Amino acid sequence: MLAVSYRITVGNWHSARRDATAIRAEVFVREQHVPRELELDARDADSIHALAYDGILAIGTGRLLPDAHIGRMAVRKPYRRRGVGSLLLEALLAEARRRGDGEVVLAAQLHAIPFYRRHGFVAEGAVFLDAGIEHITMRQLPPRTA
Repeated sequence: MLAVSYRITVGNWHSARRDATAIRAEVFVREQHVPRELELDARDADSIHALAYDGILAIGTGRLLPDAHIGRMAVRKPYRRRGVGSLLLEALLAEARRRGDGEVVLAAQLHAIPFYRRHGFVAEGAVFLDAGIEHITMRQLPPRTA
């Protein structure tokens, strides 16, 4: 069996807009019924965006805001549970470390809690609704040094 290799790119909204918008519309707007006006926001312009590709097909995306929040993590359905989300998250975490962010925070949909736990995130606070979907805040503290 051949190993599958996905390509991850990191860039600004200008370079990511077309592909990230298409993935987010598919996953959040069509699958999860998030209103389009809530899905796309002004924060995209200041964020670092990661995109995953299978060849030339964009298959996943996520963003890192200036305040060290990760969000808009989305992977097209045929590519879920294949490591694409992990590759995107690791790319965004690497950007946060490069930038010197002390910790990273995100709002996880409840079904995604185990995924984020595997990446060192810890849940905190109460469950809340965002766009009608239950979320919880999760935080990844920087690794401790001896």
